[in-house]
Order: sequence, then structure tokens, then C-alpha cells
Amino acid sequence: MNDSIYNLENQNSDLPSKIVVALEKISEAYRVMLWEKSKTYKLSPIQIQILVFINSHKSEYCTVSYLAEEFNITKATISDSVKSLLSKNYIEKLENVNDIRSYLIKLTDTGEELIENLNSYSIQMINPINDLGSAKQLQLWESLSSIIQNISTSNLISMKRMCFTCKHYSKRYDQYYCELFEQELKQIDIRLDCAEHQAK
Repeated sequence: MNDSIYNLENQNSDLPSKIVVALEKISEAYRVMLWEKSKTYKLSPIQIQILVFINSHKSEYCTVSYLAEEFNITKATISDSVKSLLSKNYIEKLENVNDIRSYLIKLTDTGEELIENLNSYSIQMINPINDLGSAKQLQLWESLSSIIQNISTSNLISMKRMCFTCKHYSKRYDQYYCELFEQELKQIDIRLDCAEHQAK
């Protein structure tokens, strides 16, 4: 007996299997959009992801080592992508005063001009989500954030800056709470990527 979720008999009679396949299809759509953008600008998908990440995160996160962990790929692969982006003048190296063995990566003026076009690669995902309406969006967010939290605890993906991994995150009387902002956290307030995050 084939117990795979890709066995159509199993998949069509088992809701969790259907959901896993549906998530895979959404991931596939995301990859297609990224590839389309990469062909347009003659960049690899990971190079685009690096540029987008650098544009939206603190400089301390913009190192080869951190990027390798963030995207779950080797330092060598990140280094190759960084070399290519340097040669195209999209990024520059800065001294890392906290670690002389590494350097920080920053967008150049050319990179900042390019990022305006790159940031839109996943925009097609927004319209179908907007069409759900606020109640269904909240249900979807609650489900997805719970799944992501469970997956991240098994170290399949890196969720370094999520509320659940932050030292400011706590639970008071069965209610989640942010000690930094001194406020209760409803499910909708949980962040996947917080600029103020501090690891536990």
C-alpha cells in the first residue's frame, strides 16, 4: 500500500494530505514568479532574495553567515551569489566592527534602484488573499503561523526573528505578551520577522 500523500487515493480522501499538496502548489507559484523576475533582470532567484533581504533588514543580519542560515543553503553558495552581485555593482562590502573575520553587505545606489522592481515579485499573491476577506484572512493566518511555529521547532526552516523565539515574548494568564512593547499579543499581532527581535 502506498501511503504517500501523492497517492491520489490517499490525497483525495485525506484533508491534511490535500492541504500539504495545496501548500506545495502555492510554493510552486512563488518559485515561478521568482524565476520570471530572475530572467528579466539576469539574476538567480537566490540573488534576488539576497537583495530583497538586505534592503529590509538591519546591517548586522547582512553577512554571508547569517544569509546562509536564513536561506538554509551553504556559505559557499551565498559567497558565489555575493561575488556576482558585487561584480554587477548592486552591493558593496562594509567593515564589520563586531567581527573582523566577516563583512557587512549593503546595497549600492544601483542596487537601491533595482530593488524597487524586485520587491514586486510576489505581488500576485496579495490579490487572492485580499479576496478572502478579513475573517478568512485571520483564520488562514492563525493556521499558517501555527504550522510555521511547529515546523521551525523541528529545525526544518529558520525563523530567527519570529515572536515565538524572542526573549520579549511571554505568556501571561493564557495570553501571549510582548515585554518590549508592553502589550498583549493577539494572534494577528504575532510577527514572522520583527525588527526588534532579540533571541532568547
